[in-house]
Amino acid sequence: MIRVNDQITIQDWELTESFVRASGPGGQNVNKVSTAVELRFEAERSPHLPDPVKRRLKRLAGRRWTTDGALIVFVQDTRSQARNRELAEERLAEMIRKALVAPKRRIPTKVSANQKRKRVDAKKKRGEVKALRGKVK
Repeated sequence: MIRVNDQITIQDWELTESFVRASGPGGQNVNKVSTAVELRFEAERSPHLPDPVKRRLKRLAGRRWTTDGALIVFVQDTRSQARNRELAEERLAEMIRKALVAPKRRIPTKVSANQKRKRVDAKKKRGEVKALRGKVK
C-alpha cells in the first residue's frame, strides 16, 4: 500500500511489480540478478483517484501511460532491487501528488500601447544602425 497523502492511498491490488535485468554497472551481478523494477499502476480503474486527477496524471505520464489505462514506472537506478522498488513507489506517489494540484486558470492579458510603442521604436533604432553599415556614397 502506497500513501500519497491523507486522503489518497493506493491499494496493493492496483499495483503490479515485475523485475527484469537492468542495464549498466553491476559486474557479473548484472547478468544474473533482476534488479530493475517495472511498477504498473492501474490508474484508470483506481477508485481512489477522481476523474480530473486521472486526466492530469495521463497528461503528466506521457509515454508511460498505456492504452489500457495503466501507468508504468521503470526504475533501474541502483544495483539493489529493494532500493529500486522504493524509488519506483516514491516516483509514482510524487507523480500523483503533482496531478492533484489543479493548474491555475490563465487570464489572458493584452500588450499595453506603451510596450507596443517601445518595441516599434527599438526596431526602428536597430534598422537605422544597420542602414549605417552600408557603403559610403
